[in-house]
Amino acid sequence: MTLHYVEKGAGTAVLAIHGWTPDHRLMLGCLEPVFETAPGYRRLYVDLPGMGRSPAPPSIASSDDVVEAVLEFVDEVIGDAPFLLIGESYGGYIARAIVRARPEQVRGLAMICPVGVALERADRTRPEHVVLRPDPELLAATDPRVAAEFEEVAVVQTPETLRRFRDEILAGLDLADTEAMARIGARWKLSASPESGPPYTRPSLIITGRQDSSVGYADQYALLPHYPRATFAVLDVAGHNAQIERPELFDALTREWLDRVAAE
Repeated sequence: MTLHYVEKGAGTAVLAIHGWTPDHRLMLGCLEPVFETAPGYRRLYVDLPGMGRSPAPPSIASSDDVVEAVLEFVDEVIGDAPFLLIGESYGGYIARAIVRARPEQVRGLAMICPVGVALERADRTRPEHVVLRPDPELLAATDPRVAAEFEEVAVVQTPETLRRFRDEILAGLDLADTEAMARIGARWKLSASPESGPPYTRPSLIITGRQDSSVGYADQYALLPHYPRATFAVLDVAGHNAQIERPELFDALTREWLDRVAAE
């Protein structure tokens, strides 16, 4: 199958994989500011099957099928050249499976608020949702539907975090194929754990939000033995959209990861 993607720049390929039900705009919005000062990278922002503008035929019926679709994309668009991999939330889970399949080809792995070792939401170690920087006037002046979706996940309520939520996340949510999401969601767990192979020994980065009520931060700590070159960051005043709520820290950590990869 053909996955929709947006390409920016030239050089070493960087494949960016968004989370469950948004589209490529989530990754493009947080990564392009980083790459503005880091030339020499060919950024590939893909829409996963059933999300954004990528179709999901009936043959796409599990997370295993999603991984296979991404691997086919790698073969078609990147070939056998080395590349960097960045995944957010569910995209972090898929990225870890890509690393398991192509450990020599993936020269660096970064994850943003990824799903940890506990896959089912009920099994995750998650804090209660809390708003540390509220703005009730902002919510009152916002379309009720948008405000409700934003309020459900936002730890920081500012005009800028709302704008980015609307433009980078909500816009993608509205395009998701609900039938495909249900089909894949019924077989959400990968048949083989991404960490079932040898440890991944290239530079890695795991960014989490201390107030992330979706995937938490504690279950990701258990991933560290498998990624011995990983920087593990828990950002305070940050929920599941840590890249939006703490952009300065996100940018600095991502640039430092790029530096470590380049040094290899």
